[in-house]
Amino acid sequence: MKHFFKIIPLLVFVYFFSCVHGNEKSNTNDDLAAFSADSMKHDLAIIASDSFLGRKPFTEGETKTINYLQARYKEIGLEPGNGQSYLEPVPLVSVKATAAPFMDVKSDNNNFKLKAFDNYVIWTDKTDSSISLENTPLVFVGYGVVAPEYNWNDYAGLDVKGKVVLVMVNDPGFWVGDTTLFKGNAMTYYGRWTYKFEEAARQGAKGCLVIHNTKAASYPFSVLQNSFNTSRLILDDRGKNKKNCDVIGWITEPTVNRLFKAAGYDSTLLVKANTRGFKGIPLNLQVSTSMKVKTTYNKSFNVIGKITGSKHPDQVVIYTAHWDHFGIVRPDSTGDSIYNGAIDDGTGTAGLLEMARAFKKMKIKPERTVIFLCVTSEEQGLLGSKYYVENPLYPMDSTVADINMDIMMPYGKTNDIVVVGEGQSDLEDYLKSEIEKTGGYISFDSHAEAGMYYRSDHFNFAKAGVPSLYTNSGIDLVGKGKAEGLRLKNYYNDFVYHHASDNYDSSWTMEGAIRDLKLLFSVGKRLAFEDTWPQWKSGSEFKSIREGKK
Repeated sequence: MKHFFKIIPLLVFVYFFSCVHGNEKSNTNDDLAAFSADSMKHDLAIIASDSFLGRKPFTEGETKTINYLQARYKEIGLEPGNGQSYLEPVPLVSVKATAAPFMDVKSDNNNFKLKAFDNYVIWTDKTDSSISLENTPLVFVGYGVVAPEYNWNDYAGLDVKGKVVLVMVNDPGFWVGDTTLFKGNAMTYYGRWTYKFEEAARQGAKGCLVIHNTKAASYPFSVLQNSFNTSRLILDDRGKNKKNCDVIGWITEPTVNRLFKAAGYDSTLLVKANTRGFKGIPLNLQVSTSMKVKTTYNKSFNVIGKITGSKHPDQVVIYTAHWDHFGIVRPDSTGDSIYNGAIDDGTGTAGLLEMARAFKKMKIKPERTVIFLCVTSEEQGLLGSKYYVENPLYPMDSTVADINMDIMMPYGKTNDIVVVGEGQSDLEDYLKSEIEKTGGYISFDSHAEAGMYYRSDHFNFAKAGVPSLYTNSGIDLVGKGKAEGLRLKNYYNDFVYHHASDNYDSSWTMEGAIRDLKLLFSVGKRLAFEDTWPQWKSGSEFKSIREGKK
């Protein structure tokens, strides 16, 4: 009994310490204080400045950007994420295809010309010095979709080898508002233009032109014109025997109606293509045009840092953002030719640095490794994240989750945060739990038809089976309501997104972005300390991928 009373204080101390330790792991309040709007604005002002030249890969803008990020990673105290280096080389090819000014169209009754830039924009993922179409047959193949799970095949019974296919953007049913097909208004990957090009190549087509419609594409044709005859980046896939069409691009809907008329049809074809069992139609038209191609082989870089986990160092939670934008291109009406990309994705890049700073300041080290991956060439087709996933520094089956930050609105706080990709994974529930602690709520993408879940870097992780969370800023502005929040978001989409006007503004409060960062931090912290793994929800197209690896 005498010895028992001697050890009581020790037992009380151990109990007290374990409770405090456990509470510290689950209580994020102290850690959240590390986030600073001023700190985020400082990084953003530099990253989005004219001196960074629009942060295009293979330019002086890239060199300045990756040097800045490495310096900040070191200042924050992150460990190098690639051995002794903060850099992961990404082999790319810069392909500058200069299109001929016209496309000649031949029919039985009439010959005419289409004008490049005005009627269509084309480019190539081939590295030949010249590309040409010479009296190449034109075929309309509806949406250009082969989806057995939806009992849909637009290529059924067609031979498009060596031909140019015309395909509609988005999913079957969208152009006529038929929500009984595919996932209704929510775009699947079959609706993305990248899929259209991939499927056309698999079918042996020589060319693929996506028919533009502003509502179906979710952006005007001018967005595509901004990149006409400029250099584009692709992964260096030499030796991998990858299939590509010779000519890919977009064509305006009025121009397609002109082609239909020349072939003896009319715009009702665009309606009929929404009917199950629709058969593609050879148009009995031949097209001719050409492109001169200049290629440059080089390497761009992902920037990667980490905090090694104390208990499960081989299990990783990844935060991603993309550092790149479009560089210097065609001047806008004000004469501005530097596409600074302040919001897209300077905010995500500065946010990633804030996230790293907050994790590094935690009193208790995360039990799982936390990775901060700032990727290249998102604007060129999610290339940096694609390369990382295909050549992972940390195995995909040991990657717990990816949390992606792409476009964080720099205005005031909102009551909501938008989950892009409703019903995909448990991470949605993690976020819901965190925001409800603050009195807020999650909302869902009101324009699911735009396919945003397939348009940022988390998508490559999802395709590898890794549960991935992607959010947008909410619209329910505190004290101002949804109408004002929607006005700001619409203004951004219409006049700032992928325009030279995406510039840093010192009057931005960043309060909303900081609030969203805190929520994503809380989700990541939970992942970094728990032993369980988030799962894909039933009905997610990615569920079987993860389960097949376990």
